[in-house]
Amino acid sequence: RVFARFLLLLLGFIFWGAAVALAFGGVLVILMYKNYGYLFLEYFLSLPGWLAVAAALILLPTGVLAVSVSAKCSRYQQGALMYLLLVLLCLEVSSAVLAQFYTVRLAYEVKSTMGYLVDQYNGTHSQGADSRAVDVVQRELQCCGIENYTDWLKATSASWHLHGGKARVPESCCKEKYPHCRGDVVPLEQLFQEGCLKKLEDSLRFVVLYMFWCCTVVGILELLAGVSNCILMKYQPFHDLRFL
Repeated sequence: RVFARFLLLLLGFIFWGAAVALAFGGVLVILMYKNYGYLFLEYFLSLPGWLAVAAALILLPTGVLAVSVSAKCSRYQQGALMYLLLVLLCLEVSSAVLAQFYTVRLAYEVKSTMGYLVDQYNGTHSQGADSRAVDVVQRELQCCGIENYTDWLKATSASWHLHGGKARVPESCCKEKYPHCRGDVVPLEQLFQEGCLKKLEDSLRFVVLYMFWCCTVVGILELLAGVSNCILMKYQPFHDLRFL
């Protein structure tokens, strides 16, 4: 019983730190969808992030209850703690499963959408939304094309990439330290040569793995808190159903 009290007290403080880590992961997912949402065909891909943020907000009062129950075994607080732990487990399992499920779909969707945007690109100074989206992605990720810069040389759109008989890529492929770069393939060292697809997949994989392991670790801690709470409830049984 003493060990259960101590463990519950310790987990209460850990829950506050876990809430920050979980909220950070949720915000990462939401920001990634916000920044690159035009590459995703589905509109609910930010759902795992919002579930993680909701779980983080609930973790704060859960930590307070855990500390309070460890100090004073109140029937009502014990019951409320068990309910919150169950809700948190549901949220975190849902967030982790959705994040893993979306990883497979997003890899295919990003490649398909990027291919379409490259084919429809109308030039660096175009006012089209698709062209601006490509330039934004390439500048932010410091990449060029889908797999590499040669994707632009095989683009099926108008001959914008041929200027004076020389092959060109969008100016957003130029490295910042070369202010006079206009997208000419020669000299090649002025351009980003790595494709955007791999960088997007790496960023997505990092966020998803962070979310998955964060939810898994916090879920295990919540199970320990639930077991500790059950041990304390065993020594102070409920004589009626008022706590429901």
